[in-house]
Amino acid sequence: MTNKNVCPACQKKTERSEEERKKLINRLKRIEGQIRGIIGMLENDAYCNDILMQSAAVNAAVNSFNRELLASHIRSCVARDIREGKDETIDELVATLQKLMK
Repeated sequence: MTNKNVCPACQKKTERSEEERKKLINRLKRIEGQIRGIIGMLENDAYCNDILMQSAAVNAAVNSFNRELLASHIRSCVARDIREGKDETIDELVATLQKLMK
């Protein structure tokens, strides 16, 4: 079984509990379903405003996913690295926050 928790850019890994992994995957599957719903709305010529409302719901769901993952990242990876004296993790976190806040 391949580890799907590998960051392709940096090859770092995050060990997650099975419960946390399932929770995050379920959130993403719900978002995936919302996206498929929007595609169906477009295919059926749904009213623009209705599609926009569904798109806003997807944005909110993605933001919620990001907040949850970020909180977990800070509590685990960032805290561990700071305790180990890896101050570069702070710069990485700042860069991540800047990207998320665009």
